[in-house]
Amino acid sequence: MTQRYLIGIDGGSQSTKVVIYDLRGTVFCEGRASLRPMRLPAPGVVEHPDDDLWDSLISACRLALSRFPGDPSQIAGVGLCTIRFCRAMLQKDGTLASPVMSWMDARVSRPYEHLDPSVRYVTTSSGYISHRLTGQFRDTAANYQGQWPVDTDTWDWSTDDDTLSRSGLTREMLFDLVMPGDVLGTVTPAASAATGIPCGLPVIATANDKAVEALGCGIVEADVALISLGTYIAGMVVGNSNPRGTMHYWTNFASIPGRYLHESHGIRRGMWTVSWLRDLFGEMLTTRAQSAGISVEAFMNSGAAGVPPGSDGLMTVLDWLAPTEAPHKKGVMLGFDERHGWQHMYRSVLEGVALTIKNRVDAMCAELDQPLERVIISGGGSASDTTMQIFADVLGLPATRHRVSSVASLGSAICAAVGIGAYSDFGTAIEGMVRMGQVFRPDPSNVALYERLNAVYRSIAFHTDPVLTQSYQIFH
Repeated sequence: MTQRYLIGIDGGSQSTKVVIYDLRGTVFCEGRASLRPMRLPAPGVVEHPDDDLWDSLISACRLALSRFPGDPSQIAGVGLCTIRFCRAMLQKDGTLASPVMSWMDARVSRPYEHLDPSVRYVTTSSGYISHRLTGQFRDTAANYQGQWPVDTDTWDWSTDDDTLSRSGLTREMLFDLVMPGDVLGTVTPAASAATGIPCGLPVIATANDKAVEALGCGIVEADVALISLGTYIAGMVVGNSNPRGTMHYWTNFASIPGRYLHESHGIRRGMWTVSWLRDLFGEMLTTRAQSAGISVEAFMNSGAAGVPPGSDGLMTVLDWLAPTEAPHKKGVMLGFDERHGWQHMYRSVLEGVALTIKNRVDAMCAELDQPLERVIISGGGSASDTTMQIFADVLGLPATRHRVSSVASLGSAICAAVGIGAYSDFGTAIEGMVRMGQVFRPDPSNVALYERLNAVYRSIAFHTDPVLTQSYQIFH
């Protein structure tokens, strides 16, 4: 049989990744293009500038395909995954009427307001990129949550007139929906000329980016959690139910039709905080890393590894981006003394992420009445041995990382494999394409220390919130 390959697209919050896999999930080449800084023209407005999502996809595709060692005719399909909770307003011809709203934009948490008469369609980032690739007005059903008039039981648009009215949308403004693993359309000549993807290839629907990550990690059992280390960090477990009114988690669509992803409360601007810290000490870190002959990231991780667990009492609360319901919240670093340097600050950020996620995942699992046996860590941060060991010790569970860096791109490729019929179903595709990497075991002495520290950490916000509420009145 002729060798076949798949393109997995992973459109993230900070970059677009395009990876070419074979049908065993082996990476053959990839391309990555950074997104430009967000456009922030007014408070609460966070937009992707110009046509950045599409432009970055073009760059990443061309780079990946320039590195592809095979014959492009052997590429059989494209899986498309993009950032969730974005809002794209399109004109009648499918071009942008205005910049795409980021998930961090306050407007996406409110019903749509039809202020621009040129807007004909309102869709997600995946709907917009799907249209640019195929010319069709079709999108995955599994990327619609929040202020969309979707029936989460049927995975289709609500037929209730009141639900549509409350969303601010009409049915004519919405794309047609397909399920993960279904064909959205085929790559148009114009899209092929722009991206280098062969014309006529089927583009396969995936889901929201967190669900696609979970698929790429092969999570099908409820006693395994995924911790996704992205700009937004959350813990997730799979399930078959779609409950309402939960306190410590919410339910999202999974990448397997009919299944759901239970997701803990998360951390906004989670791993972005690591980038912020890196840039804060940028010149010093760069100079020292160059002298050591290693990357800045490796230098930072080496520094954090030399700091004892608990960061000598330095604790970080990661509210660098306040939630809309609590705008007074701010990031906090508490407990400085003469021992502390940038290494302590970095390790404290990593420990703050792990402690916050532990508490939120524990609350979710208690409400689900579902204990965990192990966790899988995905995202760029999982490449760090220091980060992985911190998570194993804080959670008190074995922590496994994936063998590929862009797990969402592998999830996209799995959807594409099902969509082109290379595998009969998602289960066999996971068995054929997912292979995990190193396992980090918890150190009992560190587990005990973090349990003591967490009793203090959980109380910080009760003390700092009144102070931050007062300062918010001055500086907001």
